[in-house]
Amino acid sequence: MRKSRFTRPVARFLALESASGLLLLGATVLALVWANSPWKDGYNSFLGHNIAINVGPIDLHIDVLEFVNDALMAVFFFVVGLEIKRELVKGELRDRRTAALPVIAAIGGMIVPALLYVAINAGSSTVHGWGIPMATDIAFAVGVVALLGKRVPVALKLFLLSLAVVDDLGAIAVIAIFYTSSIAFGWLLGAAGVFVLIGGLRVLRVPSVIPYVILGIIAWYCMFKSGVHATVAGVALGFLIPLAPMRGQEGRPSMAERLEDALHTWSAYVIVPIFALCNAGVILTIDALRDAASSQVTWGVAVGLVVGKTVGVAATSLLAIKFGVVNRPRGVSNLHMVGIAMAAGIGFTVALFVTNLAFTDAASAGQSRIGILGASLVAALGSATVLRLASVRSSTDELMREAAENAEFFD
Repeated sequence: MRKSRFTRPVARFLALESASGLLLLGATVLALVWANSPWKDGYNSFLGHNIAINVGPIDLHIDVLEFVNDALMAVFFFVVGLEIKRELVKGELRDRRTAALPVIAAIGGMIVPALLYVAINAGSSTVHGWGIPMATDIAFAVGVVALLGKRVPVALKLFLLSLAVVDDLGAIAVIAIFYTSSIAFGWLLGAAGVFVLIGGLRVLRVPSVIPYVILGIIAWYCMFKSGVHATVAGVALGFLIPLAPMRGQEGRPSMAERLEDALHTWSAYVIVPIFALCNAGVILTIDALRDAASSQVTWGVAVGLVVGKTVGVAATSLLAIKFGVVNRPRGVSNLHMVGIAMAAGIGFTVALFVTNLAFTDAASAGQSRIGILGASLVAALGSATVLRLASVRSSTDELMREAAENAEFFD
């Protein structure tokens, strides 16, 4: 019974992320076709269309692209916050011994890509884009792994999920600390005050989700006005939503579990594809590709994702296993670890997101996006190839062991 309670949510999560990866791929292709078609002016006009929201003291004027990146993605990061909290309290990251491997791997997978990007862009004005190749796109990565089915051990899939959760936490910290513009401390204090009120709701064990939603929207608005990226409010709110049953709801799923269950589908199937549609529309003319091929930004992002992630994740993981710091996941070989490290180099969604924060000039942003698209494709194909090879080798080794055991028996 205990096993089914654990495996069913994981299986559902994997299925959801796999389908989301397909939608994400479709939205990306649509964005690329639209942005490079005779109707490309309509694409740019759509993204620049102004949205005005005037409700009481709220006076907000943003375009469609800003609305998607600042508002809709706040919901995405809210779900990420809920997932991280669940993993820390009830999931794979609760046990220190189990959590050590994905945490170590994630740290290596963030530091090495950033260092490679800095090395390639040293001395240029684009060096501050070092945060771009640090992220892993969980939907695409899980989608690639899911295509291989039973060829990938379950323990390796769980490792990838835990790695992506820690990776997301690192990306959020980088966004909050290093990609924040000038801060309006009055608005920031206002957001902090709202979060204190939300904490008060937790202490009082208020069972209704409505006060949390209202205060969450106010906190987002204050964060948006403060200069700290508004999506940070989504993560903070995710951490504050109670994971324990509220008053009168004992024996039922917690508020955090209900919200994650309700919003994860919307985040995976609607928000992330919309984000891709609005951000993946890269101009792929001969001139643009030629400029990208000689761009430090493109090479910094591409090398960071393909080489940096593979080396960072695989090297730190295998060294930690070799020196007995952590246990090797069941049924996982060194080649499996290399293959899953390559999958971590699929950095699509959050990498595009950080690109928007790192670069204000269209040329650098476009070159970064080309690097992300190219690197993610290479990482996906490389990961699938290596994981398939690891599966074949593991099967061959297993047959050889069985043959040796049978030989010893008859001797």
